[in-house]
Amino acid sequence: MPQAPNHISGKSPNMLKRFVQAKEEEVAELKQTFARYGPPLPCSARSPALASTLSQAGPGAVIAEYKPASPSQGPIAPDLAPKQAGELFVQGGAAAVSVLTDRRFFGSSLQALAALAGTGLPLLRKDFVIDPIQVTETAATPASAFLLIARLFARDSEGFRLVYESGLSAGLDPVVEVFDLQDLAAAKDLGARIILVNSRDLDTLHLDRDRHRRLIKYKEDSELWICASGLSTRSQIEEMDRLGYTAGLIGTSIMHSQDRLSALQALTNVKEL
Repeated sequence: MPQAPNHISGKSPNMLKRFVQAKEEEVAELKQTFARYGPPLPCSARSPALASTLSQAGPGAVIAEYKPASPSQGPIAPDLAPKQAGELFVQGGAAAVSVLTDRRFFGSSLQALAALAGTGLPLLRKDFVIDPIQVTETAATPASAFLLIARLFARDSEGFRLVYESGLSAGLDPVVEVFDLQDLAAAKDLGARIILVNSRDLDTLHLDRDRHRRLIKYKEDSELWICASGLSTRSQIEEMDRLGYTAGLIGTSIMHSQDRLSALQALTNVKEL
């Protein structure tokens, strides 16, 4: 069973340090497990590729996120099991699914990916990936992509590239998350082709809703951009599409809704059958 998430009230500083410390502990345990039992085999039934699916989904595509909790709000959707979420996302017209797999801060687990594989949608593993061994772990799941947060490697460009290239070697799409121009420069140095702009500062948890608008002007034609955080309406998704974003990633506003299906359908502009 997933552990109860750590609930961080207010805009606590040094959140990135807490995230990394937690992952370093997990990575150490994972290395011990792999050394004893060997690494897991790659998944033979991987979900569809994220980039191509989003490109074909049409304007204003929505990536729905399975997010049972958050470090700033505590439990968000403790009643929603991953399989139920998958059924909701398919019926609601999501183009892909983002899956939180962190236990300590988001109350989820890696098993959520297997439970959501039945959607037939691309699965993006969203976690704090800091080591290639986590890429090996991801490759053993149905996920076809994983989040790679540039800010976690602010002073370790070699480590950043190593994890990125490990993802490519494993046949996974690294989705590189950026928050500012320094992050974006690091992503472009890697040759990243899928870039996610997060308007929430992961260190302070502060939300800057204009960040999506400021960074998109640096988008190149060969890149696919995703916007995340602070999105809750169809009009916002359509604005992001006009700016140049291929998709918007939305979790909290769907999870918080009293009628999650209607909330998602309003975001995707899909009419209920």
